[in-house]
Amino acid sequence: MNYETLTYALEDGIALITLNRPDVMNALTTQMRAEIEDAVKTGGQAARVVVLTGAGRAFCSGQDLGDRANAGNLDLERTLRDEYTPMLNAIIDCPVPTIAAVNGAAAGAGANLALACDVVIASDKAYFLQAFTRIGLIPDAGGTYVMPRTMGMAKAMGAALFADKISARDADAWGLIWEAVEDEAFDAQWRARATHLATGPTKAFAAAKRVIRASWHNDLEAQLAVEATEQGDCGQSRDFREGVLAFVEKRKPDFEGR
Repeated sequence: MNYETLTYALEDGIALITLNRPDVMNALTTQMRAEIEDAVKTGGQAARVVVLTGAGRAFCSGQDLGDRANAGNLDLERTLRDEYTPMLNAIIDCPVPTIAAVNGAAAGAGANLALACDVVIASDKAYFLQAFTRIGLIPDAGGTYVMPRTMGMAKAMGAALFADKISARDADAWGLIWEAVEDEAFDAQWRARATHLATGPTKAFAAAKRVIRASWHNDLEAQLAVEATEQGDCGQSRDFREGVLAFVEKRKPDFEGR
């Protein structure tokens, strides 16, 4: 696919996807959703980590209400089912770790696009905003699923009903994201995190993703069984053997991702 609403770069095992409509704060259109889905799937096969970020002053401001593809006929149910769900599933099911490097405003579906990633790293100048009730809607794009499971029912309900901005620092303190970083150090930090994942045990990362997500609907007995199965598989990997040998030899392991 030739991308028009984002840029895609692959270097050193890192697939960098940059939403690139800075004039509208990277608002999501039908075309952009299709391009994100394709780019994430491409990165998941070509790289060892996928990073999503935004060009300009925003990460993503959510649905572009002026999207000409839906002019005069915005069917929200169809749009969520046929466009958002495949995009979000591409991120959630990505076989390698995904990072949202939130450089600025993440609002509406843009906030929940970020929260679909495995790890969210935000500049301390960024914020998250469930803006939906400001225009008579409910949080969507997975927000009602992720928020109560990360920052708890009370904070999730307040975020949905009041539609207040949540600073990156509060999002960090409340458990909504992995970390908030001083803006001056933000670029270096997410790149360091991405490099760590791109040189790590990719097979184990994929298994960890599956097991942790499975815990949301398993009881303890089922979860222990899933852990045993996945751990047994990881124990047969080249990276496990290399990790043990490196530990014994007191050196940095050379993980190949298999």
